[in-house]
Amino acid sequence: MTRGLVISYRNRLVNRVVNCRVRFFVSCPWQVVAEKHHCLSFQIDLQFFADPDKTEEATPRRKSEARKKGQVAKSNELNSVVALLALILILNYFGGWLYNELLIYVQNNLGPQALTKELTETNLFNLLFRHCIFFLRIFLPLGLGAALVGVIINVLQVGPLFTLEPLIPKFSRMNPVSGLQRMFSLQGLVELVKSVLKLIIVIYFVYSTINDRVNLLIQTVKMPPFQVAKLVWNILYQLSLKICIFLLVLAIMDYIYQRWELNKSLRMSKKEIRDEYKQMEGNPLIKNKIRQRQRQIAARRMMQEVPKADVVITNPTHLAIALRYDPATMSAPTVVAKGEGFIAEKIKEVAIASGVALVENRPLAQSLFKTVEIGEIVPDKLYQAVAEVLAFVYRLKRKRA
Repeated sequence: MTRGLVISYRNRLVNRVVNCRVRFFVSCPWQVVAEKHHCLSFQIDLQFFADPDKTEEATPRRKSEARKKGQVAKSNELNSVVALLALILILNYFGGWLYNELLIYVQNNLGPQALTKELTETNLFNLLFRHCIFFLRIFLPLGLGAALVGVIINVLQVGPLFTLEPLIPKFSRMNPVSGLQRMFSLQGLVELVKSVLKLIIVIYFVYSTINDRVNLLIQTVKMPPFQVAKLVWNILYQLSLKICIFLLVLAIMDYIYQRWELNKSLRMSKKEIRDEYKQMEGNPLIKNKIRQRQRQIAARRMMQEVPKADVVITNPTHLAIALRYDPATMSAPTVVAKGEGFIAEKIKEVAIASGVALVENRPLAQSLFKTVEIGEIVPDKLYQAVAEVLAFVYRLKRKRA
């Protein structure tokens, strides 16, 4: 009976775990499963981090908008590591000068002469002022040099960029659900691996460096202060270089990863690309309607100029070109309307209704239609032929009059 109760309880537990598996997996990438031995285990579903719809590379407009919002590929670790490395190299280069300055400072301010001065308000102010000037003169150039290197590295990473978008408060950043999603995301996993790896390597460098110089450190009790300081600095310098070089390699890898992560986050679906194209170029259907409307307006205006023409030269059936010449305002005959097919027929209908002469001249009609646009004057090579046609039309008008 006891065995039956245990089996029944175990089956209910397994069913409960399996039933809650689906509900839990909907909101979390960690899949809870019941294995053969009825124990709980966690599996990472990498499909959670991918968006199957966004398969296209980001367009230049998408990248430009992301850049305006401050979304750029940048490794903060690279800035910090290079600035730290620059500071260490500067300290090593100016180490002798810095040691002498500090030694003189200690002798002047902690020696017997400094202790014999009366502690008045004026002396205290002068002392504080002198200390501030000294430390600014010593450490400000070092800090500015390291900061300048950091700024240069930052500019090399992202280029010249100024935006206040990242400083705007967003309530989504305070959402605990979003925080948990970032914590259990691929980027959170990468950050965790980097932190653990850095800690392990730094501990190893410190241990190996000190372990190799234990005998030297023991002998420092017999050394003068100058040699002790020099030895300690050499040890710290070599240790710092090892750590910085390792962190620099890691920071470069982090920068490459940040670029990959940014490109992945900016990927677009085919629908998004089509929508962006419509926003930039306009909907093709609407554009076609606008062009059609513009052609209709242009044709209507052109037809209004036909009654003012002096002659319409035809092909005779396919082409029609209306010419007008006013010696007082025009230097040469001008094409006021032209068309082929249906438009040519309309031009001829309007010309007949308005009493404008129609002249059939196939070579001239074809040349004018191909080489002269509406509103342009007749070119020199066709001027003689057009002049003959106009002279013929003017003679007809005089006879009718």
